[in-house]
Amino acid sequence: MSDTILQQLDEDGVLLITLNRPEKKNAFNKEQWVAFREAINAAKDSPKVACVVITGAGKDFSSGVDLNDMANADGDSEHPFVSSARALLDFDKPLICAAKGVAVGGGATLLLNADVVYVGDSLRMRFPFVQLGLVPEWGSSYTLQQVIGARRAAELMYTAEWINADRACEVGIATAQVSDDGLLDQAMCKAREIAQWPISSLVATKRLMRQVHVNNVHAANDREQEEMMRLAGSPENIESVMAFLEKRQPDFKQFRK
Repeated sequence: MSDTILQQLDEDGVLLITLNRPEKKNAFNKEQWVAFREAINAAKDSPKVACVVITGAGKDFSSGVDLNDMANADGDSEHPFVSSARALLDFDKPLICAAKGVAVGGGATLLLNADVVYVGDSLRMRFPFVQLGLVPEWGSSYTLQQVIGARRAAELMYTAEWINADRACEVGIATAQVSDDGLLDQAMCKAREIAQWPISSLVATKRLMRQVHVNNVHAANDREQEEMMRLAGSPENIESVMAFLEKRQPDFKQFRK
């Protein structure tokens, strides 16, 4: 197993998954996508796992996709980003996220697929897709609207604004705000409270609660991937990536002439 994903299963049936690239703000590279997918699928199939908690190593949750890694991706094969999304969308056990620091892009959309979300005081969250010349991912064009409503979702997606812990709780993305120091303890405590019940009942209940949404989430994810492929490599997308690498503001007005 890759050390980009750490796993620890306790005697109560709570699996702690830690995104472990702190030097990169836990940005996902290809290796980490594969490890994340395998961890999620194994947790789904394991009779010992009742509840999963996801957190990030160091000061941050996740800054999303490692742009350097995506720039070097093999265009002739399916990137594990795609299968990781499917694994997360199909995960049928209770999922809790404990997020502090940066939660951007995939780090933000991952939270939308959790059942319970605790955020630390230091949270800085963002859906940056329009700024990147791209579209939302992991079904978030649907799930963000489902969680917080269409108008609030549109504002956050269209502006790519930064969201702090107070704002995340205000709009309903987060279940509760906790101090950074107490964040993981709160998440693990809630996970153990959930994990005391029969796994079969927890799985059946989650499936019932998601039934009304599951087809829409998968349809959104499929459509997002189509649009992502269409826009990836566009002049606007290239300008955004180059601006990021060169540490400058992108200039999109040049494409409006």
